[in-house]
Amino acid sequence: MGFPKIHRAMLLKPTIEAHFSDVETVCAEEKMNGFNVRIVTVDGKIIVITRGGYVCPYSTERAQKFLDIDFFEEHPELVLHGEMVGPDNPYIPKKIYNVESLELFVFDIRHKHTGIPLPLYERRQLAEEYGFTQVRLFGEFPKEEAPLRISEIIRELGKIDHEGVVIKDPMMEIAPLKYTCSQSNCADLKHAFKFYNDVGRDYLFSRVVREGFQAVEWEETSDDIDKRCLQLGRSILYPMIDSIIDIGNGVRIADEVQMRVSTLETISKFKEYLRRQGMEAIFSEPEVAGDEFIVKIKKLNKSTNDKTLSMWKGETW
Repeated sequence: MGFPKIHRAMLLKPTIEAHFSDVETVCAEEKMNGFNVRIVTVDGKIIVITRGGYVCPYSTERAQKFLDIDFFEEHPELVLHGEMVGPDNPYIPKKIYNVESLELFVFDIRHKHTGIPLPLYERRQLAEEYGFTQVRLFGEFPKEEAPLRISEIIRELGKIDHEGVVIKDPMMEIAPLKYTCSQSNCADLKHAFKFYNDVGRDYLFSRVVREGFQAVEWEETSDDIDKRCLQLGRSILYPMIDSIIDIGNGVRIADEVQMRVSTLETISKFKEYLRRQGMEAIFSEPEVAGDEFIVKIKKLNKSTNDKTLSMWKGETW
């Protein structure tokens, strides 16, 4: 089963009241900024499936290294859902979580053939029994207190550049909702506008809209709104300006990431995986790191490079 889309709360108070009308309390867990995966076993081997339904050879190698296969043998009807987080993430590298390389944070466990989730506390207890790292649980709150408590959590997460929270019914009978920090929205925009012609308009526009709704719900002063505008504008313009200058100077801009692998075979498999995804990438020579290898990857964003270069040559928009 595919992982269900999690809708977003734009205004906490009315959305929590309406969406969770049939429950008395809600829980808030951390929404981490990484790569969403599903993990199962096939023919006795752990495999990692991306949100798009592909088997990722790199994530699979990592998961086989740090997950206990006993879980899957003893619970063949269950699927782990988690976030791959850390600096050695070739999709979304982040150094903000105190992760040395790459780690899986479990946020859901669901039944394989129905997609029905385990209740939150049952899932957390089961994951703990098998030693799985889990997303942080901030607490369970009475519904009427939740908007204020979650706003306080979001402000603190924003200070350390974390992404946000997922709001859940403890029994998981009602679909969860997500809510993100302003700093996370701006970090997304900063990265996206570096490659302004490769990223979808909906992706960019939705993050700007979130800022407007959050400013209203938090009843910000004119000074607060000015600070938000400055942060938002810098996130949009500075990376785009840098890209235009770099391309004008003959530099091909790229998304620079790295991964850490146990075998050179995984690098070859990942190269082929990216090729099948239609992605152009340049791999460095592997560097020995203890009993593993580190390889740096430049993922080229062809559309932004080509479009910007054409305008430097005088073409119109």
